[in-house]
Amino acid sequence: MSPMHELGKVLLIFGIFMVVVGLFLIFAPKIPFIGRLPGDIVIRRGNFTFYFPLATSILLSVLLTILFSIFRK
Repeated sequence: MSPMHELGKVLLIFGIFMVVVGLFLIFAPKIPFIGRLPGDIVIRRGNFTFYFPLATSILLSVLLTILFSIFRK
């Protein structure tokens, strides 16, 4: 295969990935539990807010691991 063929595949996969991320960013505020799970850390002090989505990060990591393991085979 030519290098241009391989580059085309990589760009196509990257484009699909970007579309999926974009759709997630558009629809994420409409999903009620994303970012508000028990285990997400929120500290509010006056005009300062610190937010660390620990439980959401773990959930997304598990889901992506399962998804990638399915598509690897």
